[in-house]
Amino acid sequence: MANENAASTVTPSSLDAWVTLLDAVPLPIPQQSHTLVSKTLADSRRSLRDIAEVMQDSPALALSLIREANQHTHNSLTEPAESLEVALNRLGLKRTQELLERMPVLPAQDIPVALRQVLLISQHAAQQGIGLFGNRLARLWQEVYWGSLLFFSPLWAMAVSHPQQLEAWEARVIHKGECASKVERALFGVRLFEICRALAQLWRLPDWVMQGYAVITDDKRTLIRVLHIARDNHRPLLQQQHLDADPALRRWLGHPANSLLLANGLALSAQQGWDTPHNLRWQYLTSLYLQQPLHDVQQQVHQNAASSARYHSTPGLWHPALALLMPWDERRVNTHGQPAPPPSAQDLKTWRKLCGQLLEEPTAFANPMHLTLCAREALQACGMRRIMVLMADKTSSALRAFQLFGLPTSAFDLTFNVSHSAALQRLMAQPVQVRLTPENNAVISAALPAQLRSLFPGEHLLLRSLSNNGRVVMLVLADQDGRPFSETSVQAFGKTAQCIERALHTFTTRGR
Repeated sequence: MANENAASTVTPSSLDAWVTLLDAVPLPIPQQSHTLVSKTLADSRRSLRDIAEVMQDSPALALSLIREANQHTHNSLTEPAESLEVALNRLGLKRTQELLERMPVLPAQDIPVALRQVLLISQHAAQQGIGLFGNRLARLWQEVYWGSLLFFSPLWAMAVSHPQQLEAWEARVIHKGECASKVERALFGVRLFEICRALAQLWRLPDWVMQGYAVITDDKRTLIRVLHIARDNHRPLLQQQHLDADPALRRWLGHPANSLLLANGLALSAQQGWDTPHNLRWQYLTSLYLQQPLHDVQQQVHQNAASSARYHSTPGLWHPALALLMPWDERRVNTHGQPAPPPSAQDLKTWRKLCGQLLEEPTAFANPMHLTLCAREALQACGMRRIMVLMADKTSSALRAFQLFGLPTSAFDLTFNVSHSAALQRLMAQPVQVRLTPENNAVISAALPAQLRSLFPGEHLLLRSLSNNGRVVMLVLADQDGRPFSETSVQAFGKTAQCIERALHTFTTRGR
């Protein structure tokens, strides 16, 4: 009936609501990893270290096992598991196998792109952590690696439940440089790293992770003070004098836990570019932390990125190492604000065939569900990625979903009262097509039911009401994952709507 995805239809607006929702999100693991780990667990010759090394390639699996191990000891005095090997030792092989069998498994290409992209950032951060700090903190290798990898793990769950909001955050904060606090309160209702910190605390992630979030949320002044010193990179003696004059600040800077913050700051900011002000700030801080010249740090950072890309990069995902092959001042093109691609020649061929079925006389449709299914498939073929077809009740002013695509099946349970929405009243008064854009989005969205609008996050949406025998009986909503529309798709959408109206008329007058 519908192509259901894991994205939630409701966007929480409070910290507690976000934590409750994200804590319950199951993270899928690749089929190949599941098969390999299962074989390794069944091999009696393998040690826990061997098993942990095999599991390292599936960060979602590692997080699930570490969370389970920490939850299992939540009421004891046991320290949180700092590594996967410790978690395996606490859980035991039998319990580990049981947890593995309960996890959702998908082919790698079917795992949501947003999740795969965030996992890639975390894997890049882990490579930066080990490459930059592994020798300096050799006895703490496990803490550096797993802490760097898990630092952004709360975002993994958000990439499954609310990928559009996370992509919008990246586009606006990382690429456009908008004020993070304003963007986050608009998208999430609360600061993003407050959500991350609360989840990290609930999951009992390593103490170094918690310390990193404490710096971001509570101790920004200290971070800014250190950054001011770090910017004097060309005057190392002056830097040392500043640190010597403030022993507490010098001790704070040298804490091993800061390695996680630096590794993840470098990995995340590099998504935009290597010479951006944001990335340069993290390079300066790393140079000061390691007491190394900036150019040496930059060389190590680039080498680490290349190593990460060699092991973890996959087609369709962006890895900052790719930018090392580009002109230095060139920037990655963020597709969030780019128009969606037009439908392919094959898609348009399918679209014409389906529109032909809608126009057939006498009608070939046995019932309204059959007709709306064909209509939905025609809208898919012209490039729409999220679709909702609503039908008006004959005896009330309510609208109910008949067809969905790219939306959770729970949306079938929603009912919208036309009299409660000014926008719906206008749409249902007479046939009309409305196109939401960044310019009119705020006004029109405010007049739509909140639950209906939340199904289509983004600033680009098409709404079309359709009539039959002088009465508006259907409302179609569609978008291209919130991206600006392909004009070819917009034109095809309008023609599809005309075909649907013709099909409705032919269907209701059949046999007369």
